[in-house]
Amino acid sequence: MNSREPEESVLIIDDDVELCELVTEYLETEGFGVEVIHDGTDAVERAVSGSYRLIILDVMLPGVNGFEVLRRIRSQSQIPVLMLTARGEEVDRIVGLEVGADDYLPKPFNPRELVARIRAILRRTHSDGSQATPPQPKSLSLGDIDLDTGTRMVHRAGQALELTTVEFELLEVFLRAPGSVMKREELVERVLGRSFSPFDRSIDMHVSNLRKKLGPNKDGSERIKSIRSVGYLYSFDPSDKG
Repeated sequence: MNSREPEESVLIIDDDVELCELVTEYLETEGFGVEVIHDGTDAVERAVSGSYRLIILDVMLPGVNGFEVLRRIRSQSQIPVLMLTARGEEVDRIVGLEVGADDYLPKPFNPRELVARIRAILRRTHSDGSQATPPQPKSLSLGDIDLDTGTRMVHRAGQALELTTVEFELLEVFLRAPGSVMKREELVERVLGRSFSPFDRSIDMHVSNLRKKLGPNKDGSERIKSIRSVGYLYSFDPSDKG
């Protein structure tokens, strides 16, 4: 039995009992506290209870499917959610990211990869200031966009925007380097916390979702411009830069 105190509490929502047992055993040896629920019907209340740092959510669930569970979670909480999808089901991954998943992992998966994804998500959602990096301004303003890293609030023209954890991190990266081209590789490493894969389009879905929520600039132009085969650029009027 693992004698270490759990470093984080994780809730697994998946009806595959055998898989949950294997994942639980592996995560516990890695220092995580784990709870499991096999039905989507009661999953939302547990997920938003404040008892967990991260949710592992399967797309295929009895009662209420994973997408609907995620929608209900997102209506009440921004707790990080890692979705499990069937291998090859790209539509599931796209829908999950659109609804608000922080990341996805196709089944079957290597438990080491699961742990790596979990830790990457938790690293970017921790805000304890323990990293040995130079202090960054807590408030960022550009044009009609205001972002506060302390409260993790974003406003557009004074109106609050509901962003996922990944969308918030993306916007912060863009606002710290407006007018500069950000490569996909850099965004994946800085925001998703993992190495870039040319076949992984999740960062593009996150950027697309953020773009929709931000809307266009005052002059009707796109705030986040796609740079073909390279990445993205947050456009701005130099007179708006603070």
